[in-house]
Amino acid sequence: MVEKKLPLSVALISFNEEANIGRTLQSISKVASEIVLVDSFSKDATVDIAKGFGARVYLEEWKGYINQKNSALQKCTQPWILALDCDEVPDDELVEEIKKVVTRNDKFGYKIQRKTFYLGKILRRAWQPDWKLRLVRIDCNPRWEGIEPHDTLVVDCPIKKINGCLVHYPYKDLFQHFEKTIKYARISAEAYLKLGKKSNLLKIIFNPFFAFIRLYFINLGCIDGIRGFIAAVSSFVGTFLKYVFLWEIYQSRKKNG
Repeated sequence: MVEKKLPLSVALISFNEEANIGRTLQSISKVASEIVLVDSFSKDATVDIAKGFGARVYLEEWKGYINQKNSALQKCTQPWILALDCDEVPDDELVEEIKKVVTRNDKFGYKIQRKTFYLGKILRRAWQPDWKLRLVRIDCNPRWEGIEPHDTLVVDCPIKKINGCLVHYPYKDLFQHFEKTIKYARISAEAYLKLGKKSNLLKIIFNPFFAFIRLYFINLGCIDGIRGFIAAVSSFVGTFLKYVFLWEIYQSRKKNG
């Protein structure tokens, strides 16, 4: 028996996501009426995999995370939108909850708990709590805002929480993790500079320690053992690099006028 499609659009962006996108679309494509993918000219099989799940694919030059995700939202046509990253997979409980929500005529946005699968295991406390607004009505004016690369979905309606979770697969291994940490630190530094923020020695020294303490001790990442410790170290490194890059870029532009 073919499952009835829901009045739901799934909105994603991608670039070289062949390792992730199939797993994500497999979980939701059977119930969503529409899959919208804005791709930045992937060089792998991302687009072919997405089309295999019935996605409507748009090829667009990279405009930054926020603008790219807003482009995907603007192309959605269904009353409800599920905004996903290619490395986020709705579990079975969440899919069932989404079925209940979208058949009601209420006007809310819904936050979904995200759990991170890291180095072979789902973390219990590191990077938690992690509730993300992902399920929204199209008439609530959904749009992405924030400071690159950290985007936040906002809506003009009340927000509730929903059962189930998104399983997050952000890194295939430690090399990719720290590779992305460097990349995101650089992007954050450039965004901070545009906002007029500056770095100094105190921020470079102390902010990384605060980031480590918050994740490992305050949020109890220590419960996750060595994985929690590595996650906290990555937070230290990312924060350190962000402020070092910010200092470097500012000095370079100051020198060059």
